Amino acid sequence: MEQTVVLKHLLGLLRTTTGSVRVFGLDPVLDPVGVLSRVGYTQAFHPTWDAAYARELLESFGLDPSKKVEELSKGMRAQAGLIAAVAHRPELLILDEPSSGLDAVVRLDILDAIVRTVADDGRTVIFSSHLLDEVERMSDHVTLMHHGRVTLSGVLDDVRHASQRSRVRFAEHSDQPPALETALAMEGGGRTWSVVHSGSLELFHHSVLALGGEVVESRDATLEEIFVARAGRNRQPLEAA
Repeated sequence: MEQTVVLKHLLGLLRTTTGSVRVFGLDPVLDPVGVLSRVGYTQAFHPTWDAAYARELLESFGLDPSKKVEELSKGMRAQAGLIAAVAHRPELLILDEPSSGLDAVVRLDILDAIVRTVADDGRTVIFSSHLLDEVERMSDHVTLMHHGRVTLSGVLDDVRHASQRSRVRFAEHSDQPPALETALAMEGGGRTWSVVHSGSLELFHHSVLALGGEVVESRDATLEEIFVARAGRNRQPLEAA
């Protein structure tokens, strides 16, 4: 997965063929000690391991410290891995799909622990996930990637407010999507269409009105809607209204 490749570059596990990678101004390949000593990794690498904080997280997750990792369930292993990454309170915490494939309760436990780490210490977390609802909940700044390219990057609130999802209705039935300015993606059919669009909401209203339609409702688009729109999966057929 392309996000995993990016994180491996940040940890110095891969060497770039083009461009460059810097973490705290350091090259993770040329200076792995300088980088990894400041990044969430494992206890053995960090003399600043906070045993009390690790015990607090163990109790919070309900993990038995006497058990070996191989005896733990998948969810418990994910929780143990998070403890190993955060217990020395790193300046930068890198998490690659930390809750993928886990049940809802464990996912919430892990996300709450990450939030506490950031809130208590003001740490920076790079959080890679295909679960965009989690990204939306956790992030201040988001970067969306598709086929190895950055499709969108910015402050989360700015990204969301810059794109809307509107439902529009026209007087005449049409099998072809209307030609609306600033539309990024469209789905529907007949007289009613759902449109993800960018730019001024006022300009979009004028565009719809010029084609003899009306905007029934509008709201900020979700990250998932924005990603799907910009990744090109548009004009999904729905039942005509």
